Amino acid sequence: MVCSRMPFAEARRQTPPLALLVDRDDDTRSMYSEYLKQAHCNTDEAADGRDALAKAIALRPDVIVTETWLPGIDGFELCEILRRDTLTRTIPIIVVTADGYASNAERARTAGADVVLIKPCLPEQLLEEIHRVIDKSYELRVIAREVRPKVAMRTQNASMARTHERRETTAPPVPPPELICPECDRPLVYQHSNVGGVSARNSEQWDYYECSAGCGMFQYRLRTRKLRRVSGL
Repeated sequence: MVCSRMPFAEARRQTPPLALLVDRDDDTRSMYSEYLKQAHCNTDEAADGRDALAKAIALRPDVIVTETWLPGIDGFELCEILRRDTLTRTIPIIVVTADGYASNAERARTAGADVVLIKPCLPEQLLEEIHRVIDKSYELRVIAREVRPKVAMRTQNASMARTHERRETTAPPVPPPELICPECDRPLVYQHSNVGGVSARNSEQWDYYECSAGCGMFQYRLRTRKLRRVSGL
């Protein structure tokens, strides 16, 4: 009996998921393919690692099911290549292998396999794992889509804060004007400027002066062209 449950991810899909089945044995591929098709899953097949890699890049399947012992590129190397390639690195990989050694199962996981199943593996068990990894992959993509704009906004805000925060300089964009102290009519001595603002378009400049007669420190705001005392007396 074919499992008929509708997984979380498939319930939101317009088309059935595509599984790429990779095994050197024709009968094994055929058995899994027929069962998955009855469970409303499209399939494609490859008998060796090189063909599997080409199809993975071209088709971008929703899940890849592979043996470890393959002609050409073996299953371990296939997993490693798929995980390095930007087009395939997020595709779930299920390894179904006749090699039951724990060391090789760990090697497959290290290479990039999400799940390792040992033959003989019933089609029902494989289908359950396909449901699970596709659901998880879908959920991660949804989370990524929700988080990505927030991260981008935070990064942009942080960048703007660094770019447009006020900074002290003695070489501002606009040369400070020569000013007279409003208290004693003596020349003000330029000290430094603060430049910055909320954006590049709204950047402002504040020039700071000290009265040579001791009247205090004055601030000149370039945008408003107003002078005010900020310390002294």
